[in-house]
Amino acid sequence: MTESPNAAVAEGRGTSRGRISRIVAGALVAVAIVVAAAWFYAWQAEAERTEDAYVDGNAVLVTAQVGGTVTGIDADNTDQIGAGQLLVTLNPADREVEFERAQAALAKATRMVRSQYSQVQQSMAEVDARRNEVQKAQRDLTRRESLAASGAVSREEVSHAQEALTNAQAALAAAGQALQQHRALTDDTTLRNHPDVVGAASNLRDAYLAKVRTHILAPVGGTVTRRSVQLGQRINPGAALMTVVPLDALWVNANFKESQLAHLHQGQAALLTADVYGRAVTYHGTVLGLDAGTGSAFAVLPAQNATGNWIKVTQRVPVRIALDAAEVRQNPLRIGLSMHVRVDTHSTPAAVTPVTPEPGARTAVFEAELQGADEIVERVIRGNAGVAVAAR
Repeated sequence: MTESPNAAVAEGRGTSRGRISRIVAGALVAVAIVVAAAWFYAWQAEAERTEDAYVDGNAVLVTAQVGGTVTGIDADNTDQIGAGQLLVTLNPADREVEFERAQAALAKATRMVRSQYSQVQQSMAEVDARRNEVQKAQRDLTRRESLAASGAVSREEVSHAQEALTNAQAALAAAGQALQQHRALTDDTTLRNHPDVVGAASNLRDAYLAKVRTHILAPVGGTVTRRSVQLGQRINPGAALMTVVPLDALWVNANFKESQLAHLHQGQAALLTADVYGRAVTYHGTVLGLDAGTGSAFAVLPAQNATGNWIKVTQRVPVRIALDAAEVRQNPLRIGLSMHVRVDTHSTPAAVTPVTPEPGARTAVFEAELQGADEIVERVIRGNAGVAVAAR
């Protein structure tokens, strides 16, 4: 059966439309690929990347401030501790003896100073008494000299009166010297600021601190690691006992090639991923700054290139990147973990917001150490000052 002319024409038109649709679709796909390639190229050009990056943080070394024998260990590796928590206890027996001896020395010094003030008062009374004797001897001599003119008394009595006046004057001079000597020990002082009392009080504070420091506290909160102290071990001041790492204050050291540094500036935004979580978890960071030199420049044995044979090695500079604290709390990290870093270099230095320097590390754990010592010093002084000078 022959096909009609109209059917042939319709079939040709359908074939032409299908061909045109395929061409348009192909063109759209090509345009999309070009746009995607251009965007990807621009995205790549406005960023610097490195996989040579690692998590870093503060490793706070816990050390002993006094020597002693370890009698207790209250924290071990992987333990989570808080700032001020007890970590290690030393035998306090020797420190207790020194503390009691220092209290006795302060009490003795306080009483000795009291006696010095009393000696001043005694010397002043002695000077007054000797002055009265001089005045009496002077009157006796004057009276006898007037009577000697009329012959009522002998010249011998006048001579004796003269000797009594001389002796009284000498005694007054000696009493004055003794008064000056006693005043030299107490002038411009009170009981509490007298040098002897201040020195004894300082020794008591020192003994108190030594006793308190037999309890070794955590300077910061974090995770305990690298514990090396053992029970019964005799340690010296400054001995390293363990390390505490605050895992809530971490950053990333990203080592960029020297050819990447031209576009890296403080304040630029960064995107980071960790191998421990993969690409499912993204961290947002900020460039804090670039290190002062390459890693090889600060190595224990820096490279010496002034030799006959030389091979150029691309150098890397550590770039410190701050992490978002909330993201770190949600997905914890550990020191040394590998990171992938992408820094957005689209922002120019003029457009980048300056980064406020991080505040220096601080701990308030040891601020109240002397508070108890001051209370004990005051109690010892009051207990030995006496009623008359307790308020001085």
